[in-house]
Amino acid sequence: MDHPPAGAPETAQQRIWVDADACPGVIREILFRAAERARVEVTLVANQWLRTPGSRYVRSIQVPAGLDVADNEIVRRLQPGDLVVTQDIPLAALVLEKGGVALNPRGDLYTPDNIAQRLSMRNFMDELRGAGVQTGGPPVFHARDRQAFANQLDAWLARRR
Repeated sequence: MDHPPAGAPETAQQRIWVDADACPGVIREILFRAAERARVEVTLVANQWLRTPGSRYVRSIQVPAGLDVADNEIVRRLQPGDLVVTQDIPLAALVLEKGGVALNPRGDLYTPDNIAQRLSMRNFMDELRGAGVQTGGPPVFHARDRQAFANQLDAWLARRR
């Protein structure tokens, strides 16, 4: 379901799309504040209902559950130059192919120069897990990750002006 807030701006300006099912709450909060400050549309895409603040710049789209449904919705709506916040490396690769900017919640920018290596590492780790090797989970989310994300977001916002 698409839930645009009343009076939402309809512009051709660059937007921020959030692969929200796995996005940390603290990152969503940074994005909500940035939406108001920079007057940029932020859209959360998830297969569950998400609480969003009452803002003309923030909305959510709920998609059906299923493999890559949220990813496909983001790619379908994405315009060149839009920012996508995601931890999903295959989604980041699609974003780059379509001319978007992909940023991980830890502040790592996906680029044409690093995406192939990241995809290879992801596939290798999937193979290890498939073979029963315990690979551990992601590292703990630190304040420095939050700061790195905020810095990259600010840089993107500055470039769009």
